[in-house]
Amino acid sequence: MSKASGASALWGGRFDRRPSPLMERLNASIDFDKRLWRHDLAGSRAHARMLAAAGILTADECAAILAGLDTIAGEIESGTFAFDPALEDVHLNIEQRLTDLVGEPGRRLHTARSRNDQVATDFKLFVRDAIDRADALLRPLQAILIDRAETEAATVMPGFTHLQAAQPVTLGHHLLAYVEMFGRDRERFADARRRLNECPLGAAALAGTGFAIDRHHTAAALGFERPTANSLDSVSDRDFALDYLSAAAIAAVHLSRLAEELVLWSTPQFGFVTIDEAYATGSSIMPQKRNPDAAELLRGKTGRVLGDLQALLVALKGLPLAYSKDMQEDKEPVFDAVDTLELGLEAAHGMIATARFDRPAMARAAGVGFTTATDLADWLVRVLGLPFRTAHGVAGRAVKEAEHRGCGLEELPLEVLQGLEPGVTQEVFEVLGVERSVASRTSLGGTAPARVREAAAAARARFLEAG
Repeated sequence: MSKASGASALWGGRFDRRPSPLMERLNASIDFDKRLWRHDLAGSRAHARMLAAAGILTADECAAILAGLDTIAGEIESGTFAFDPALEDVHLNIEQRLTDLVGEPGRRLHTARSRNDQVATDFKLFVRDAIDRADALLRPLQAILIDRAETEAATVMPGFTHLQAAQPVTLGHHLLAYVEMFGRDRERFADARRRLNECPLGAAALAGTGFAIDRHHTAAALGFERPTANSLDSVSDRDFALDYLSAAAIAAVHLSRLAEELVLWSTPQFGFVTIDEAYATGSSIMPQKRNPDAAELLRGKTGRVLGDLQALLVALKGLPLAYSKDMQEDKEPVFDAVDTLELGLEAAHGMIATARFDRPAMARAAGVGFTTATDLADWLVRVLGLPFRTAHGVAGRAVKEAEHRGCGLEELPLEVLQGLEPGVTQEVFEVLGVERSVASRTSLGGTAPARVREAAAAARARFLEAG
């Protein structure tokens, strides 16, 4: 047996012995990167066709390779493909199986490429697909929020700052806020997709290749806009993964904020919403419990996505150009974030679609906490011409008086209000009801039901019908 035969079949010419079993376990990535198999096959098909067009492969060799890759695709889809950890990763597993199937042409496929540009290409293809799926899940989530907002355009509820009752708003207005958030998420994903859409294939290990290849050919075949411009950057770059993780982390935070409100609103103390049983669980000891576990899990799993972004940032922060094995740690955080975000988006859609909002409970809560105090101050400015700071002080004293009496602002006697500001008339009570308060908020982006309906229609056109 030759010295090399005891070493790895990939780089055995340089080494006399195989790595230790511990090193093989540390080095292997097949357990997680095998999910790139579709992208690896796509890249290999494009590379083979380019090599044939450049005269580096014969037509027969290219045909044999393509047929072999099709066979491998069928084996993986049927579950009969045997992934071998000894072959480290998905790329070598496929290459070895191709060589087993077609012989010498399989050994020629790796001409003018390296695993460095190969994995960068595969990973970009995966992330691009993940971006497209994220958009495809965000869009219907926006759609159901818009639908519910239109239905609840006039449903009055308390608006909060500091989680203290602030001013009355409408539920439709509140739901449309999340439509805007998820719209920005879609923009971030679209921007990330535009930026990643350059093909690394053909950069080889780090310096390019001496073969007369056509990188524009492979880029076009794989749906990229152009080849990458610098071979060092091509194999070193993981910005596209960071871009995805950044957008995913912000989207997950938005999901978490929505989930937190559903958790709060579903408590008996709020009583604003009932989470459908399909997204709730019970208790093993307390028969009355109806726990909003889907929302809680959305809130909790956000930490995973934030951690995935941090993990990759830390892995990359100290790396010199070009490729280092640390970069093998890029995939698991992205895979985890992809799975977590996609599950969360589906769950959020299901919860919003089936949630039952309690309009009377929301209306009752809308006036608690003197939420029309600002309306009183605005009336004093608008009708009596008081400076706003003066009016603010009058309204504050009115709140204090109502607290002392244990009543709402609208229940204060006229003479009490006139004692605070002599110019007050009976007409002031027209602005102290929560329905009148929300109806008056007609500025662009405001909570008035008419504005909410307009905003819902505009959001539908902007996010669901445009393009």
